[in-house]
Amino acid sequence: MKKQYWSAMEVADVVVSIVMIVVCMNGEVVSSSSAAAAAKQPFPAMFVFGDSLIDSGNNNYLRSWAKANYVPYGIDFYQRTPTGRFCNGKSIVDFLGDLIGLPLLPTSEASFRGADIDRGVNYASAAAGILDESGQLLGERFNLRQQVENFRSTVEQLKKQINKTKMEEYLAKSLIVMNLGSNDYINNYLIPSFYNSSSNYNPLQYARLLITQYTINIMEVHNLGARKFLLAAIGPLGCMPNQLATRLAPPGKCVSFVNDMVEAFNKGLLSLVHQLNTNHTTSTFVFANTYAAFTDILNNPDYYGFSVTDRGCCGIGRNKGQITCLPFSIPCLNRDEYIFWDAYHPTQAFNQIIAEKAFNGGLTVCYPMNVKQMAQV
Repeated sequence: MKKQYWSAMEVADVVVSIVMIVVCMNGEVVSSSSAAAAAKQPFPAMFVFGDSLIDSGNNNYLRSWAKANYVPYGIDFYQRTPTGRFCNGKSIVDFLGDLIGLPLLPTSEASFRGADIDRGVNYASAAAGILDESGQLLGERFNLRQQVENFRSTVEQLKKQINKTKMEEYLAKSLIVMNLGSNDYINNYLIPSFYNSSSNYNPLQYARLLITQYTINIMEVHNLGARKFLLAAIGPLGCMPNQLATRLAPPGKCVSFVNDMVEAFNKGLLSLVHQLNTNHTTSTFVFANTYAAFTDILNNPDYYGFSVTDRGCCGIGRNKGQITCLPFSIPCLNRDEYIFWDAYHPTQAFNQIIAEKAFNGGLTVCYPMNVKQMAQV
């Protein structure tokens, strides 16, 4: 009997057919490979709300002075390319995504232009604050309220792709990361010549105002179906090169009154996490104590591999913090030994440590559990 062999074209057709198999249930179409990959991940997706600490390029599309889409930003990123990240390389959420098995997230602008959004979206915008007016000196930005609206648009997009039952499960298992508040101080409260917030509120009253507004927006995201929240504290802003350059603190010290203000907010955020976990027992809210983690690194730089703690790797003036990193500036060569990349933002070496602490750190860093544990809830 003569043997029959498939032609190369027939083999190719079979391979393509196998690759393109889809699972169709209740009108939902999901590629089998994507579904299998998602099932193995601790979180099916991550949605990020924040400011320049975790902006991945949203401000590139805005009329804003707060941009980082030029060299030397991104000098240690893939292909040494500036993307809009305010860093020499990866941000905290980039590293966190690596740890939980997610790819780099598209910006909200990219999501509107057809980018794949099923693994999450990054809505963070440089100069954004909890309050609408924070950061307005720097031009356009997506404040928290606008970021929440962008998330609402994403949810509507996803509803067209996923049936109701699976959509509820998808959102409930996804990780929400929120890291805001810094600009409500450095680009609002601490600029009395432009903002009247410091004359209208004392530091404690202002912290309460921020927490109240933050709560409203957190609950908006919760009402859209999200159930797992990582809420980051504000770091010690008084230790940034920009603040050290003011000479409002003795040499070798941070600007204590700025850190005291931030601590008032952080205490309020921790109390909010307690309250939210009590009131919403089927949800998980985690307080990421980035202030404590940051302070630990500042106090023990040698242990973490840093040798420079008080100035930026790229910047101008005292502490390389009076003017931030300008286009075509020449940064330091030993970037992994610097805590700060520019006048305001940390290096990717620092960001990696913070991401790892958020992922598997103890109760002093993440309360009442870390991200790895949250995935099991």
